Amino acid sequence: MPVPGPGYAITARVEVPASASAAGELTMAVGRVGGVVTAFDVVEAHTATLVVDISCNALNEAHASEITAALESLPGVTVRKVSDRTFLLHLGGKIEVTSKVSLRNRDDLSRAYTPGVARVCQAIAANPEDARRLTIKRNTVAVVTDGSAVLGLGNLGAAAAMPVMEGKAALFKRFANVDAWPVCLDTQDTEEIIRTVQILAPGYGGINLEDIAAPRCFEIEARLREMLDIPVFHDDQHGTAVVVLGALRNALRVVGKDMSDCRIVVCGVGAAGSAIIRLLRSGKPGDVLAVDIDGIVHKARPGLDANLTWIADHTNTDGVAGTLADALVGADVFIGVSAPNLFGADELATMASDSIVFALANPDPEVDPAVAAQHAAVVATGRSDYPNQINNVLAFPGVFRGLLDAQARDITDEMLLAAAAAIADVVPEPNASFIVPSVFDNAVAPAVAEAVRSAAARSKAAAAVGAATVGAATAV
Repeated sequence: MPVPGPGYAITARVEVPASASAAGELTMAVGRVGGVVTAFDVVEAHTATLVVDISCNALNEAHASEITAALESLPGVTVRKVSDRTFLLHLGGKIEVTSKVSLRNRDDLSRAYTPGVARVCQAIAANPEDARRLTIKRNTVAVVTDGSAVLGLGNLGAAAAMPVMEGKAALFKRFANVDAWPVCLDTQDTEEIIRTVQILAPGYGGINLEDIAAPRCFEIEARLREMLDIPVFHDDQHGTAVVVLGALRNALRVVGKDMSDCRIVVCGVGAAGSAIIRLLRSGKPGDVLAVDIDGIVHKARPGLDANLTWIADHTNTDGVAGTLADALVGADVFIGVSAPNLFGADELATMASDSIVFALANPDPEVDPAVAAQHAAVVATGRSDYPNQINNVLAFPGVFRGLLDAQARDITDEMLLAAAAAIADVVPEPNASFIVPSVFDNAVAPAVAEAVRSAAARSKAAAAVGAATVGAATAV
C-alpha cells in the first residue's frame, strides 16, 4: 500500500482562531484524510488569530487537494495559500555555475582572462591532450538527452527533461564532486544526436547519455563510443546493470546459491534489461530467459530486431516459448525492469525455493513487494520506501569519478564489473533486508571510483603491452 511521501509535499498557510487546541485540530484534520504532518510553524500571532504553516506529505496531487479541503472545512479556518514543496525546490533550476578562482583585482583578471589566458590556449593548440589538465574537461561530464524516455513518463521532449538532467547533475556533484551539465537536445533524429554530441565533446571528459528511448539508444551509444576519445556511458543501460549485478551478488550470498546454478528471468528487454543480460553473462548463469510484451524471447520467434536477435542468440538455451508466468516456473531469480502489476502470488509460488525477486518498475513494481516477501527469500525494488532500493546513484557518480581520474578514453565491461563488485563489497555481511548500501553511504562512490580507476589502469597497461607486441612483430 503506497504511503504519503515527500514527492508530494505541500505547505499550507492557514489562519486559525487563537486557541490551545488549534494545532491539534489542524493535525487531526490532515490525519483523517490520510496525510502526514511533517512540520508546524507559527508565522504570525495576533490576539484573536494565528497564522501557521502546516507542512504535509501526500500520496499524489489529488490527495494534496483533499488535505487542503479538510483544512478549509474546519470552523473559522482560512487557507491563505498552498505551496507545492517539490515545485518550490525547482524554482529557477537546481544547479548553478560558480567560479573556482578569485577575480579580486587586475592581476587576477590578467591571469584568468586576457592577456594571460592566451598562453594557455596556445599550449592546448600545440598539445590538445593538455585540455584534460588545463580546462574543465578534467572534471566535467555532459548529461545528454533527447527527452524521448523521461523516467517512466515517456516521450516528453527536451524541455520537460531538464528537471531530471539538472537533478542528475546535482547528484554527480553531491556524491562524487563531478561537475556535470544538462545538454537537452531538441531532436530525436539519431544522426543529429550523434553529430551534436560529437561536436560538443571537446569540452567534456565524459558523456552520460540519459533517458533516450530504445532501440535508438543502442546505436547512439555504440557509434559515439567508436568516434570519441572520452568515455560514453548510457546510465539507463549500464548504471542499472551495475547496481543490479552488485545487488544480485549479495542476494545470492544470502540464499547460498551460485549464479552458475541459477535460472534467471529478466522481464523487460529495453535499455536496462538488455544491459543487465549482457553483464549477467560474465557470471555464467545457468540460464537466462528474457521476457518482453510478446512473451519469452527465443530464436524462432518472428519479428526480432537486432537487439532481440542478439538476446535470443545468448539466452534461453532450451528455446523455451511462452508467457512470463511460464518463464517463472522453477526460476531462481526474477529481475523486472518493465511495467507494473504483471503477476502475483500464484506465479511467485511456482518459483524455486529461496527465490530472489528484483521488481524494479517505478513507481509501481511488477509485483507487490509485500506479496513477494511472502514467497521470496530476498526482495528488492526501485523505491525508497522499501528495503533494498536498486538506485543508479550507487553507480554513476563513482563510475565517472574513476573514469575522469584515470583520464580514461573509453569504458569497458571490466570496469563495469569492478564497479558492481565494489558496490556489493560495501555491504560486508548482507542479509535479506540489506543487500545494497544506502545511497547516502559515503563509502560507496570512493569505492566504486577506486575500482574503476584500477580497472582502467589494467586496461591501459594491457593496451600498452599489446601495442609493444605488435610493434616488435612489425620490426621483425
